[in-house]
Amino acid sequence: MIRRIATRTAVVPAVMALAAAAGLTVTTAPAAYAAGENRQCSRDWEPDFSATVGKNAWNYRSGPSTGYKSLGYLYRGDKLKVFCSKGSWDYAQITTSKAGIRKGTKGWVRADGLINLAG
Repeated sequence: MIRRIATRTAVVPAVMALAAAAGLTVTTAPAAYAAGENRQCSRDWEPDFSATVGKNAWNYRSGPSTGYKSLGYLYRGDKLKVFCSKGSWDYAQITTSKAGIRKGTKGWVRADGLINLAG
């Protein structure tokens, strides 16, 4: 006999119903990428959160570690819009770049290279 494995869509309502029957309060939280920016994020930032690069030749990467390819270098004074973070890495979008990285390019940058963070 083959048993069908319950899917998340079937399990969640059942768990919610059991919790309600037991008089428990159930609180759900949005996914870490609720803003729709990147599924690798573990923390979302406020909309319109901006930052300035405070170091020269700071790598802008395709993922949140040095194991990902570099998209180019950021320089002191470059501006970013920061969406979310994972550990010590921020997922951002270029608003101005001295090195010529196209405006709107999204990537990852180490947070310790950013200054003037503002939301």
